[in-house]
Amino acid sequence: MSHGEKVLQERFNTTRRANAFYNNQMIEFLNEDMIHFISEQSFMFMSTSDAGGNCDSTFKAGEKGFVYIIDETQIMYPEYRGNGVMASLGNISENPHIGLLFMDFINHHIGLHVNGSAEIFENDELNQLLNADDVEKLNGKHAGRAKRWILIKVHEAYIHCSKHIPHFEEKSTSADWGTDDAKKKGGDFFNVKKIK
Repeated sequence: MSHGEKVLQERFNTTRRANAFYNNQMIEFLNEDMIHFISEQSFMFMSTSDAGGNCDSTFKAGEKGFVYIIDETQIMYPEYRGNGVMASLGNISENPHIGLLFMDFINHHIGLHVNGSAEIFENDELNQLLNADDVEKLNGKHAGRAKRWILIKVHEAYIHCSKHIPHFEEKSTSADWGTDDAKKKGGDFFNVKKIK
């Protein structure tokens, strides 16, 4: 929680409600239910900012359970080959604060916020975090697609309530991980090239 939110709670007279939320919904680690929830997810939304506070939000996806849970205070996700901009990683290199939002639009219609600090690990550095068997399992599962890994140390975990979360239906599709095919990647969907 930030100083700013406490100030605004006082100003708008929501301190009592906010304290009830902090006391009943927010913890500084992942409990068993949260761990199970994360293990079932195939995507998340992520926010980072650079040293000056300039924000970037992004979407990360993979196969179900792509976020690897080390323990109740540490999780990590793979960085796959992207557009080469390195916006999120650039921010993390300047400012480790990170916010993750896992959303279940299909079954439970609920979300989980995980806030913490992030650190970049190359594939050959995984042995600093995991035992040899787990490193081998991860390398096998992600078969060279993971270019590096982001370790998140959990500082806060709390619910995103189901109010206003839309219902989606799961559709079976195949992902073209690592493709350079412009059409499959979306091409110039927003017609930016016409402006340049």
